[in-house]
Amino acid sequence: MEGALVNRKELNPDASPRAAYGARLRRFREARGWIQDELAERMGYSGRHLSAVETGCKPPTRRFSRCLDTVLGLTGTADSFERAWGELRNGSLLEGFPEYLGHEARAAEIRLFEVGAIPGLLQTPEYATALEEGNVRRGTLSPEQAEERVTALVERQAALVRRVPPILIVILDESCIRRLVGGAEVMERQLAHLIDLAGQPDTTLQLAPFSIGERRPFSRSVNLLTLSDRSVLSYVESEIHGHLDREITSVLPLVRAYHQLQAEALSQAESVAMIREVRKGMT
Repeated sequence: MEGALVNRKELNPDASPRAAYGARLRRFREARGWIQDELAERMGYSGRHLSAVETGCKPPTRRFSRCLDTVLGLTGTADSFERAWGELRNGSLLEGFPEYLGHEARAAEIRLFEVGAIPGLLQTPEYATALEEGNVRRGTLSPEQAEERVTALVERQAALVRRVPPILIVILDESCIRRLVGGAEVMERQLAHLIDLAGQPDTTLQLAPFSIGERRPFSRSVNLLTLSDRSVLSYVESEIHGHLDREITSVLPLVRAYHQLQAEALSQAESVAMIREVRKGMT
């Protein structure tokens, strides 16, 4: 329950996107003459939870935003809190990634290289969940945020299931299949999924073995998209930065390096054989 006005926390909507969400929540709530506990009860949340979102102490989730829209009659409107949540969520992603996702969903060809973990488009839900649970244990995500990220990944994968699917070319560093994520059972199913994907007509899967050493041109995640107009854009990501680029002078060297990596990598048959061998050790 809200305290007296003397204890009311002043909100600064310009402080951050999360603060702007909270200030807007307070404005809509007070316009209806409700205290926090009244709105929270209508939403099925505690007053303490709503207060934490309103003051920016706790990030909103998609479920929270949808409940809020239902109570306030904003579902599907331009003013919906779910829409605000989406903007807030995208704002927390690495620079360039939200725009990249839009292009990825329409790309004619997708080329990926990854080190250390199976890339999102190839992850099983169990593998993705295990990764996000690691974030929860480290305190970088709440359980609800982790669940939403897995849901968003499933939606991202579904966007590629279309009448004319994109050509998917993937090169994985050997570390991706040897790093145990989620335990042996989860990893065994993930490796089986990779083998199944390699059998798809529109997918090419290769491994860059440890043995190529310094001949591996990339040390971080690289995504290359060929769009329907045959233009190519790149998205290169590190732990804290993401960069989307469509300038031919900077994209072409990445394309050239990717082709060189394909020549150094194992063939698809050799790659599948290695994945099968690693999978045997999981059972």
